[in-house]
Amino acid sequence: MSTQVPANLSEATVHEIAESRDEPDWLRETRLKALKAMDRAEMPDVINTPGRRWTDLDQLDFDELADPLNQSDDTERVTDEGVTVLSFTEAMEEYPDLLEEKFGSVIDPETNYLTALSVALFTTGTFVHVPENVDAEDVTIRTDMNSRSLFSHTLVITETSSSVTILERVDTGDETVEGGRYYSNLVEVDAGENSYVQYGSLQTLDQDTYNVTLKRGDAGVYATVDWIEGNLGSRLTRSDIETELNGDSSESQIVGAFFAHEDQHFDVNARVWHNAEHTTADLVTRGVLDDTARSVYEGVQDVGRDAWDTNSYQRENTLMLSDDSEADASPKLIINNHDTEASHSATVGQVDQEDLLYLTSRSISERDARNMLVEGFFVPVFEEIAVDELREDLQSQVKTRLRE
Repeated sequence: MSTQVPANLSEATVHEIAESRDEPDWLRETRLKALKAMDRAEMPDVINTPGRRWTDLDQLDFDELADPLNQSDDTERVTDEGVTVLSFTEAMEEYPDLLEEKFGSVIDPETNYLTALSVALFTTGTFVHVPENVDAEDVTIRTDMNSRSLFSHTLVITETSSSVTILERVDTGDETVEGGRYYSNLVEVDAGENSYVQYGSLQTLDQDTYNVTLKRGDAGVYATVDWIEGNLGSRLTRSDIETELNGDSSESQIVGAFFAHEDQHFDVNARVWHNAEHTTADLVTRGVLDDTARSVYEGVQDVGRDAWDTNSYQRENTLMLSDDSEADASPKLIINNHDTEASHSATVGQVDQEDLLYLTSRSISERDARNMLVEGFFVPVFEEIAVDELREDLQSQVKTRLRE
């Protein structure tokens, strides 16, 4: 069943956005095509267990949440030597042909209702281009959301034998907006031959915000696409982090961490498609729930028929600090090639009472003991984060949450 197009969204709305940004005809047509697709598009799949639909995206009221003509943000972009980092408006002037070629090549705008909505309405985003043989580490994108709704689109292109580390931070800026908000973030990574992309993201949006993100990478021959995804904010987060290993000997790692409290709801998904030979993937996610928070996780490792000599590993662990929190996990292996080494696991549990007793018996208060165990629980994830700034920021956010 498709979702109804918001009453305040029409072709006239799309034309007004395109004209205000002086966009080329091909992008305007892409927006209009995405708008039309919304009439038949479905919401993303969600996990269902007997008698339970964990995340009901159909309940999102876009008539209230979407305000397409009043989007506002403050985005700071910091580049490194040899790397081009531009807003989409600037990129349309300086790299029109490359933008037209690559936009929508990794994420089909018509993937689902939410991607079509985002492509039709996006007004902010970033274009990152790393030329051949350039190595960059200090690219940052910091976005403050200042409106009821904000739709963002980021495109990363790395040429042969280049590398880049990108740090993205998403937060709430103007806090005077009353009621619910909606933030959409699509990220496409086109990783050329023998290139390396590390994309780290941390969102700390306020708890009136519905946060939806789809980040997908296309890894070429000998290319690596690594993701680090930290979620602490929002009322509801739907996070999909995906890599298509389309080149021989390509690799991907997806590292996720989340900490939900009060009535937050996190729907976290990690997926890898092994489409070529000699590919490797490692999916690592850890999350903590407190109060009445809920989480659901799906991890998928899909090994294709031609993906000879595949190595694919997945592990997800959720720690519940409250009897009223809820969690479910669904790790999946889809193997169509017998020349595969793969494993998957998921656990959901509470703080170990013996560990807690051991610490409290040594004059440590129960609250401090619990906090120490939570920090220790995240260590295996922190150890996978090679970027010092992101790791330290995430550790600081976890400690702050524990003190609340």
